[in-house]
Amino acid sequence: MRVSETNHYGFSLPDELVLLRDQVRRFMREEVKPIEDKLPHDATGCSAEDRQHLRDIAEGMGLTRLTVPEEYGGNPVSALARVIIAEESAKCRLGGYAPALGAFGGGAPNIIWGGTQAQIEQYGIPCVEGKKRAFVAITEPTGGSDPRNNISTRAVKRGDTWVLNGRKMWITAAQGADYGIIFARSKDGTESAPPEITAFIVEPTFPGISFNEIKVIRALSPYEIVLDNCEVPAENVLGPVGQGFGVAQRWLVDARIPYAAGCIGMAQEALDMACGWVKQRAARGGFLADKQAIQWMIADSEVELRAARLLVYDAATKVDEGLPGKVDASVCKLYGTETAGRVVDRAMQMFGGMGMAKEMPLERWYRELRVKRIGEGPSEVHRMVIARDKLRNTDGGMYFG
Repeated sequence: MRVSETNHYGFSLPDELVLLRDQVRRFMREEVKPIEDKLPHDATGCSAEDRQHLRDIAEGMGLTRLTVPEEYGGNPVSALARVIIAEESAKCRLGGYAPALGAFGGGAPNIIWGGTQAQIEQYGIPCVEGKKRAFVAITEPTGGSDPRNNISTRAVKRGDTWVLNGRKMWITAAQGADYGIIFARSKDGTESAPPEITAFIVEPTFPGISFNEIKVIRALSPYEIVLDNCEVPAENVLGPVGQGFGVAQRWLVDARIPYAAGCIGMAQEALDMACGWVKQRAARGGFLADKQAIQWMIADSEVELRAARLLVYDAATKVDEGLPGKVDASVCKLYGTETAGRVVDRAMQMFGGMGMAKEMPLERWYRELRVKRIGEGPSEVHRMVIARDKLRNTDGGMYFG
């Protein structure tokens, strides 16, 4: 899609962010796409050699360690810059869970901010550098949307060791990970106080932990994690004992805004592809692009994507200003994922049979975006968060205030 140097899909960006956006776009087209084109349709990633090759190039371009403080060798950028990178790097076939094929590295979920110096050096920095991979395990078979009250996995202190028992479900990125952040109940709640949740850094080699693959509609499988008297050293507690829910909340809020941006990126690419297709697809003496039904689908998609993008950019700007972001993150996650699903559905409709073909990325994005409406909190939970905040902070207006 053609855009002016000072315009980004109807949103004016500072010059430095336009340069960043264009840099990421070139990287995606010139470096990522040629590698991705050689992969099987339902691949879940590229080879370790290709990933390291891409990462070396990205590092030379200054596109790695973007969420890491400078004192740990980071190249921190604004939240707005991060969502632009998330949006552009998701415009690939594997954009649903391997943006830029992992070239920009991963985050170390709150270890850099909340861990001890030893934890930062052993787990945090290698993860950020792309040398280690991590997962986060909160959700359980009987409770994922209310983790503070529904986590039943138990953690009991025995000498210098914590012993964990329970199950985690639907855990993404567990396969082949070097460690995970697992949340467990370390103290039951009372009538006046909720249960205490503690975060633990757990390696797959620790005794008492096992993994079971769960097949789902997308190529990348989540996992069940079984903890059967899993022994975790006391020094692997992340943050204060009993305050793991705060660790989880920060990670979830930080993740949801770029999560929505990535969905918007996939949907924007789908819409752009559809526009290119309908302008060349002959139909009844003209082209599909001449038909009102097609034009309305394009218009609805463009309006919804602009609205979703503005919500995400506004939320990121508030993060940069240090404002509370929990509700804004829910707004972004809800509207971004649902909008992206609708847009990709319309794009498939405009392509007709071609939209379902496996050599096209559309049907894969369609499946990915269906998962996105559940991951990072289902739409219904975010609606609840938004509604409760609105009811709590509204005075009733002119007539009922």
